[in-house]
Amino acid sequence: MSKILVVDDDPDFVETMRIVLENAGYQVISAADGDESLQVIRAQKPDLIILDVIMSSLLDGLNVSQQLQDDPEHKDIPIVMVTSIANTDYAALFPTDEYVHIDAFMTKPVLPEQLIAQVKRLLA
Repeated sequence: MSKILVVDDDPDFVETMRIVLENAGYQVISAADGDESLQVIRAQKPDLIILDVIMSSLLDGLNVSQQLQDDPEHKDIPIVMVTSIANTDYAALFPTDEYVHIDAFMTKPVLPEQLIAQVKRLLA
């Protein structure tokens, strides 16, 4: 069973993702911000990460993705960035794709079937 880490500061979003992913047969662990996620990643090495952008800081999720990219032990873990930043005043701060080390990008609200399709694709 693949282990998926959901990183988001919104407990309702985390719980929704947990239900969707567990119903699809995945094990789910979670973290509420970037610092906690890095601790969980090092301790439990998930197979895939679902990562929000704005948490304890404006670009917390982007900082996590960069740190993972720079870490040879964890750089191959696929990342699905899920965020609502496009609908905020901060959208212009989001860097271009060449600077973002993610494997898929989804905008909230996320449709469960689209999330599962991305997860299956990345874990195949």
